[in-house]
Parts: sequence; structure tokens; C-alpha cells
Amino acid sequence: MATLAAHELQPNIDTIFEPKTSTWQYIVSDPVTNDAVIIDSVLDYDPATNTIGNASAEQLLSLIKERGYNIVAILETHAHADHLTGACYIQQYLLRRGKPKPPICIGKRITQVQHTFAAKYGLTEDEYISVFDRLLDDDECIRVGSLQCKVLHLPGHTPDHLGYVIGHNVFVGDSLFQPDVGSARCDFPGGDARALFRSITEKLYALPDYYRIFVGHDYPPGGQGGRAEPRAFATVAEERRDNKHVRDGVDENQFIAWRTERDATLAEPRLIHQSLQFNIRGGKLPEASEHGHRFLHLPLKVPDEVWNWGFAPQG
Repeated sequence: MATLAAHELQPNIDTIFEPKTSTWQYIVSDPVTNDAVIIDSVLDYDPATNTIGNASAEQLLSLIKERGYNIVAILETHAHADHLTGACYIQQYLLRRGKPKPPICIGKRITQVQHTFAAKYGLTEDEYISVFDRLLDDDECIRVGSLQCKVLHLPGHTPDHLGYVIGHNVFVGDSLFQPDVGSARCDFPGGDARALFRSITEKLYALPDYYRIFVGHDYPPGGQGGRAEPRAFATVAEERRDNKHVRDGVDENQFIAWRTERDATLAEPRLIHQSLQFNIRGGKLPEASEHGHRFLHLPLKVPDEVWNWGFAPQG
């Protein structure tokens, strides 16, 4: 992969951590023009009351206003399964205030993910077809003022997963985490541990050692001797040397065996059903019913041993 010369212009990066879902959100801007992109924004959701909130999105919007940023694109690394995207809310907010419409962008393989989960949750095509403004090709470049944002396909966690290379920085979503946290799970539909290993070792670790890898989430280990505060990035050199799952000396088959065994023990993300239905719609709300309600579908799990203990229909 071609690299940028050290003297070339580097972006300003605002890092905003959302603690309830442990999500890093980013605003990446050209220091000359103030053009900027937002990467992986969050819209709040309270599962106890089924209420959507806007505090996290408003935090981003306040920062955008304070810094005078011109948002030229809202970027998603993938269809998140652990938080609702703030992309549509932010786009509509900017439009209502007379700002140019920033396109909501995601990888072109999102259509595969949409079809998979639309079938699972009973969504009709009109709820998710063409909801994103721009589907990105592999290695495509997006202008951010005088900077370029290069699209990097990073499959493994999900098939549609992208990273974004801007200057000496790469925003990797859920592909790779901090060295003491490791790598992303690969057990969602279309996930692939082999593809993830190759995304990391052949693409991310092929970048120069001084490049910074900005992660999508952080889960500080804490405990005795462990760090307690979230971090947004580690260098390529740090990841290659120290990542607990994928570092120099770990081979592909070893990683696949470990990742597969580990994923089989993981619980599903707390907001998986709400997040996926919302996010494959591009962050748009479900249509209101005739009574004014908006609905998401939640699967009902009824173990046989429970249903057979006197609850089965009679007759």
C-alpha cells in the first residue's frame, strides 16, 4: 500500500467516547479548510424504556458548531450490532439548519447484510433499499478538504466492514481493538475468522509502524495492574508487538481455532436486535403505525423445558 510522506498534511482528530456502549466516535477534519467527516456516531437507546435519546449525537453537533466544521460525509464502518447509529439524526439536524446535506456512506456489501437481517426481522424492501446515500467501493477515495480518505475493505467481523485511512491514521471499526483487548468476534452472519486474520495481518499490519490504528470500541481490562481508562488508538508497531490475539508469531490456523472457540462462548450483544434493525435502515426510524407507535421486532426465546412445564396449549 502506498504511504504518505511524513511532511504531508495530517488531519485533526476529535475522539468522543460513548461509555454505555463503549464506542469511540470520531470527527476527522482538514485543518486548512475545516471540512470534516464523522465516523461511527451513536444515537442513545434505553432498553428499559425503549426510548431513543440524542445526548451523544448532540455532543457531536455541539463540537461541530464550536469548531466550525463543515461535515462533508458521515461514515459507517459497518452495520453495528451493539449501538444505534446517529447518522440520520445528525444529517437531518444539519439539513434543518441550512447546512449542505452530508451523505451517509457505508461499504457496498451492506446490501448482503441488509437482506440477511431484513429476512430475520420481517422488514420489507421499502424499509431498507437505498437508505444509504453512497455505497463505497474498495480503495475508493473521499475528499475531505485537501485530504483524502481511502476506503479499506476489512472483512471478518462482518462482510461489509470497512476501515478509513486518512493521513497517517486508520479508523478500523470493530476489526481490531487495543492490544490488551484483542480482536473482534466473527460469529455474526457473514463473519469469518480467516478473513479477519488476513484483514489485520495483510492490510492493517502492512501499514507503516508509525501509523495510528483508531478502534471502534474499547473495553479497558481494569483490575490489578490493568488500565482503567479507554484509549482511542495504538500504533501499528504496538499492535503487531502486543495484541493479545493477533501479533507477530501468531499463525492463521492458531488464530482461527482460538477465535472460533472463544466466539462460541460469547453472549449476544445487549442491543443486537434493536441495533441491527435500526442500522440496516441507515438510522431511519421505523414507520409509525396508525396509532402513532413505531415498532422493532424482538425474538421471543421459549426453551422447551419451560414451555412443557404446564404452559403448552391444552387439547
